[in-house]
Amino acid sequence: MTAQRRDERAQDVPIAITAFSPERLQQQGVTEAQNLQATVPSLVVGNNGNPSREAQSFTIRGQGATFQASPGVVVYLNEVPLPASISTPQQGGAGNFVDLENVQVLNGPQGTLFGRNTTGGAVLLVPHKPTNRFEGYAQAKFGNYDNKQLEGAINVPIVDDKVLLRVAGAYHDRDGYTYDVVWDKDRDNTHWYSGRIGLTLKPFEGFENYTMAYGANSRNNGTGTVNTGFNIAALSDPTLGFCQEGPTIPGVIASCDVYRAAVADSEARGPRQTAHGTDSYQKTKTWGITNTSSLALNDELTLRNIVSYQRFTSSYSIDSDGSVFQQEDNDPRRYPAPGQAVLPGDGTPLTYLNATLADLPRDDLKVFTEELQLQGNLLDNLLTFTTGAFLYDQRPVANQGAGSVGFCPAAFTGFCPGYDIRYSITNRSKALYAQATLDLGLLTPALANLKLTGGYRHTWDKVSGTANLYQAGPGFVACYTDPTIPATTPSDCQFSANLKTNAPTWNIGLDYRVSPALLLYGKVSRGYKAGGINANAVFANTRTFPPEYVTSYEGGFKSDVRIAGMPLRLNATYYYLTYKDIQRAAGDFNLGTQAAGAQVLKADARIQGVEAEASLRPFPGVEIGGTFSYTDAKYKRYEYQPSVLVQDCSGNFVTAPGTANLTCLPFQYVSPYIYSIHASAEQSLGGDLGTISFFAIYSHTSSQHTSGTIVPPNEPGEKLEAFGTLNLSIDWKRIGGSNLDLGLYGTNITNKLYRVSNSNVFNSVLYSATLYGEPRMYGVRARYSF
Repeated sequence: MTAQRRDERAQDVPIAITAFSPERLQQQGVTEAQNLQATVPSLVVGNNGNPSREAQSFTIRGQGATFQASPGVVVYLNEVPLPASISTPQQGGAGNFVDLENVQVLNGPQGTLFGRNTTGGAVLLVPHKPTNRFEGYAQAKFGNYDNKQLEGAINVPIVDDKVLLRVAGAYHDRDGYTYDVVWDKDRDNTHWYSGRIGLTLKPFEGFENYTMAYGANSRNNGTGTVNTGFNIAALSDPTLGFCQEGPTIPGVIASCDVYRAAVADSEARGPRQTAHGTDSYQKTKTWGITNTSSLALNDELTLRNIVSYQRFTSSYSIDSDGSVFQQEDNDPRRYPAPGQAVLPGDGTPLTYLNATLADLPRDDLKVFTEELQLQGNLLDNLLTFTTGAFLYDQRPVANQGAGSVGFCPAAFTGFCPGYDIRYSITNRSKALYAQATLDLGLLTPALANLKLTGGYRHTWDKVSGTANLYQAGPGFVACYTDPTIPATTPSDCQFSANLKTNAPTWNIGLDYRVSPALLLYGKVSRGYKAGGINANAVFANTRTFPPEYVTSYEGGFKSDVRIAGMPLRLNATYYYLTYKDIQRAAGDFNLGTQAAGAQVLKADARIQGVEAEASLRPFPGVEIGGTFSYTDAKYKRYEYQPSVLVQDCSGNFVTAPGTANLTCLPFQYVSPYIYSIHASAEQSLGGDLGTISFFAIYSHTSSQHTSGTIVPPNEPGEKLEAFGTLNLSIDWKRIGGSNLDLGLYGTNITNKLYRVSNSNVFNSVLYSATLYGEPRMYGVRARYSF
């Protein structure tokens, strides 16, 4: 494991770690972040309210991503943080789980040794490095929904133990599981390909240079958002006039029955069909190159340098409400790909166009990182240390933005003007760090195997950029942030913002190897996550938001014992967090411009919980195990001045300059109980017949709240129901003594229907929509190794 930036046995590392081998990743069908849901204690993987399947965000111990903010759990590939998009909580693109040596999930603040400060944890994707053997594999999978997956790698020692090469690639294509009746397309499909090249050079003893280059391209039909309701009470309010009960005036105001008809149509279609008012899609391209050099200065000191350059580009069109009503702009500059539908209930024909501006990506980023590191093993390995400097620079390559409509009355569907947004944001982070572990046995033999670890990091962050939120039409320009600006061109509406912050992060801990079978540990650590710029601000005072901080107190043990002669591994942890200035995204509304935007609020909380992992081997070749976590999160302070009338925890309705108290809200994106149970068995068939391998895992996630500012139950569907899924895998390995494996796989075997995200805009944009998880997937696979 590399949780402390050096190779160590996982059971010797005083950190809560869940690790996955390549075989386990295949057995569980892990090809993307969502597949890790409920298999790691305290881990929730979801869209965090974003209507994009590729925006899969990690939340650990209640800490994760916030709209437009840095991630709380950072994903690393080959020790380098993946690019983090601005428009969605997404890190990197497709293909990151191909040809990995292992995956490590680290729980808790990792702000001392790892590049970007994290409050919740880190996910380490460790690629297979070239070896000194000619070897490789080719694998094919075929399944329902016309699933086709091809993957392979080849390892070539070009010069024995001097020049080593490994090349890997993958292709995934699968039909979608949500059918769009308007556009006659499958949403939620997958179509991507990726490649990775690794080259290791060892020109002389003590020096190694590893270069890894990767690239991936994904193109799909977008996310199958399903409509679940409209706020009829608000729509029919005479002050809004969006619909009318009873007789109506054609072309002026629609009957509220058309909204009821749309909901009825959605319910009749069911969760696997939708009717979008825009032709949704998503395109994501990523590539990068990382170079790691390691020089042994002597037997005790090693100098390492890690430098990287990465690119990330994404474009997408989404239908937020999952209905034929216009929630997206039909400006003629958009892609000219019309869709035809009729207004529910009265048959009025409708024509739609895509929403994203032509040739304008939502995200177009480049990321440069540089890390210089010195590692040491002194005093017969009784003192180990790592110290270094780190630079992270993420900035836009070209113009980024989108076009959208916050809400359009049904009578004007297809004709409402929308607003455009442009943003250009740079994130730059610099840090100096050091961490050391001392075996106190150096002081006296009585303290042998008692280790003291201390680390410190100081980080300087600078976020700067511009944003432009406006509405333009024939002869007029309206600035959404400030209606008093005398705008004549869209550029008049642009604002600039800068935010500089710096903070120390640290950790101190003790661990004691009681015996070869038992490790006890305890630690206190401090985490910090930078603030940012709110490109969707509709008020001048919400253009930036501050950093957040967490202090974690943790204690646990790791053990390998025998029960009645059976090997048992049991690891457990208890933690308590104080979480300050939590970044919480919320909707916003400027009455002066009638503009819908966003803001980032701050809150304080305390979070505590327990985590456990266990595995028992009752017989040779048989393993039974599982994971469990309980998370208890509670806000201690959560107040803000709302721009529109909202109900707070007192039951009263409040607007600025009054202060709304939201402390009673359940914590976002936390499932109190998460557990999994797995069983695996391997049996030789004797002779050259090969081996049969079986794996089954049941993973359960309890219900979670997703609303950020609306006091329940005023936001329908904000509470995602509990769900559990069963995955199976059966493989016949080394058939007839050959290098061929054949297998069967299935995920969500019981075809459980469950939701993974909710729109949470019923009270602001007056609709409700949801996303459903994957249905049953199954198929066959063949793998040939050489």
